[in-house]
Amino acid sequence: MIETIHFFHTNDLHSHFDYWPRMQYYIKEQRLAYAKQGEPSFLLDVGDHLDRSNIYTEATLGKGNVKLLNEAQYDVVTIGNNEGITLAHEDLYHLYDEANFEVVVANLKAKDKENPNWIKPYTILTTKYGTKIGVVGATAMFQVFYEELNWKISEPRNAIINVVKEIKNQVDIILCLSHLGISEDEALAKECQEIDVILGSHTHHLFLEGKMVDQVLLTGCGKFGAYTGHLKIQYDQQQRKVIKKQETVIENAQLPETDYEEKYLESLAIKGKELLNQPVFRTSKIYNKEWFHHSNLSKLFARCLLDFTGADCAMFNAGIFLDGLNKGIVTKYDIHRILPHPINVCVIELSGREILEILLLSENEEWPLLELKGLGFRGRIFGKLLTYDFSLNDQNKLLIQGQIADLDRQYRLATLDMFTFGYFFPSFKEAKKRYYFPLFLRDILSILGEKHL
Repeated sequence: MIETIHFFHTNDLHSHFDYWPRMQYYIKEQRLAYAKQGEPSFLLDVGDHLDRSNIYTEATLGKGNVKLLNEAQYDVVTIGNNEGITLAHEDLYHLYDEANFEVVVANLKAKDKENPNWIKPYTILTTKYGTKIGVVGATAMFQVFYEELNWKISEPRNAIINVVKEIKNQVDIILCLSHLGISEDEALAKECQEIDVILGSHTHHLFLEGKMVDQVLLTGCGKFGAYTGHLKIQYDQQQRKVIKKQETVIENAQLPETDYEEKYLESLAIKGKELLNQPVFRTSKIYNKEWFHHSNLSKLFARCLLDFTGADCAMFNAGIFLDGLNKGIVTKYDIHRILPHPINVCVIELSGREILEILLLSENEEWPLLELKGLGFRGRIFGKLLTYDFSLNDQNKLLIQGQIADLDRQYRLATLDMFTFGYFFPSFKEAKKRYYFPLFLRDILSILGEKHL
């Protein structure tokens, strides 16, 4: 007997729910049709379903996303870095308490206590004909971030290979939910031929028909819910082996719009806004934002940042502010609206000479208009790189806090974690630094804003 098994899969939704109603309606209808034909189906997500730049996700700290996954009847998911490192320890620990699906992540453990019940290195799905499908998952290794948040993260490829060795004699098919990125997927495929399909994510790659690497099929469905993957596997019951693997990708924008779609999306936004409609402080004037020079809002935020970290100086890009603050009561919703980014603060230890170099680099004329994507940034353009408490005087001498700096002395620069990944300032990657978890930029403004108005 040849058994045909269907796997619908999503990845990197990042709380973009625009196509969620129609894609889930489509998947449900397809699964019902296949069930009538006697063909089993499963629904999987490969991480970064949530993103705290969305007000519904922010207001529910991701539990609203779990509710959506439950309603859609997902079978197995893994976590991405947005689940893993943008939530406080306790919020991630309890994120999946109400989940009706399995969560597989082979390379994550709680640091100082028992693992939450949802963490499993793998699960085994069984079709009505008895075919056993092992599903293993792993997430990207942001080690410093996880350690600071009281989690232990291990090298994902080795973790996956060890699980595959453990289960390969117990199952007929092995799937890997990989929130590792395309390069890691390709390396894993070459190292572990026992895996039948690697369902990919994290790097937002799109394979319309999958990609074969040494007999392992790789998939990827882009980002933001633009596509849904449909993996079809044919399994020969007599020969006990997979005889065909086929991937197709559905463009969700081309699916018929559901009758309730607009109201559904509006209801999520309303719910999020209601939950975040909590007063934080009151302003007596307007705090404007500007993307190409300093503003009242940037000056306020700089004072908060320097106060919070105790650093000698600060630097951030003006594009982080999506809007200004109006006069009157400022709510959590208002602050989230202007600072939606899942970005943390970092303090870097640099010599005066290194800070002088950074100051010169910050004058890059191409950066202000850069349409930045990723690194936690959820804005539109990068904007001017703003510096506070360090500058050049008329003799081109470096001033820190108004005094001529000692170029050999160590100073502390408060900045954004996205600058430490090496893209803008390569020297930051190896410098001594401290990340401030789990607070985001908006949390710092919320905590200290009133003090510095």
